[in-house]
Amino acid sequence: DAAPAAVICVGADATDMATIGGDAAILTLNPDGSGTLPQAADNASTTFATVPRAADDLAALLYTSGTTGRSKGAMMSHKNLLSNAAVLRELWQITADDRLIHALPIFHTHGLFVAMNTALLAGASVRFMAAFNRNQVLDELPQATLMMGVPTFYTRLLDDPAFSRERCANMRLFISGSAPLLAETHIAFESRTGHRILERYGMTETNMITSNPYDGARIAGTVGHAIPGTEVIITDNGTPVATGDIGMIEVRGDNVFKGYWNMPEKTAEELRDDGFFLTGDLAIADADGRISIVGRAKDLIISGGYNIYPKEVEDVLNDVDGVSESAVYGVPHPD
Repeated sequence: DAAPAAVICVGADATDMATIGGDAAILTLNPDGSGTLPQAADNASTTFATVPRAADDLAALLYTSGTTGRSKGAMMSHKNLLSNAAVLRELWQITADDRLIHALPIFHTHGLFVAMNTALLAGASVRFMAAFNRNQVLDELPQATLMMGVPTFYTRLLDDPAFSRERCANMRLFISGSAPLLAETHIAFESRTGHRILERYGMTETNMITSNPYDGARIAGTVGHAIPGTEVIITDNGTPVATGDIGMIEVRGDNVFKGYWNMPEKTAEELRDDGFFLTGDLAIADADGRISIVGRAKDLIISGGYNIYPKEVEDVLNDVDGVSESAVYGVPHPD
């Protein structure tokens, strides 16, 4: 769908990539640093002509299952990415003195844009990990100041007695997103470390939308207020609901994407002419504008920060011999 000019993969996947890559050049990069990409880089010129780009030009296609379960390419402009990173850097007071623990996947907006772009913009140091490994994170904490993660990261740290207030003495901020953080995790984390996790909310199509404050009350069960430069309304079929009533979150701002790649009909369904994007998330706002997410307009299970759509699982189960029909639904789990 993306029709890329080049695909970069590990050497073991090169044959598979060639079969689906169309006319794309296939370049390899292995964990040990070998591959055709570094070889090409060694032979490339050390200078290049900068290509002029405008704020609204396409910067990235990030694929998301969104509210439907079908993968769609969210078109992110340079303005989308830069505006959100600049706001978050200021909001979370990220500076060149910070050292970020980065164990998030980079095929996901949280790891690719929220963590990396804010660190790059601030000139912060990044301890970049291939995946979340509890022992590696514990070893890194005394040298770090900042960590971004999903709730599962924090519940697994709490399961280890080595995770202590002393180990977190140098830390400045823990941020959580991509899935709801349970109130009991908030309480247990603060009791163990003295830190109150900062929870925020966003989507692939919008980057970050709301955040609990850096200075001020971080209330368990809420995702805070709309970030500067972003408008958030809670509606019922486009009409704003009364304070305290449940409705769908709609968002407008420089952070909102340009639409879905090659899907104009889907773009028209979810992106209003006035610029508001329909998130599909149901929420309530208090009199102070603080937002709490209460559910989804469509079925969705979140596990470890990943979206799981029941129909995708049901389609597989229904293909099994002897299964005539299945129903998949999520149940609460402490991890």
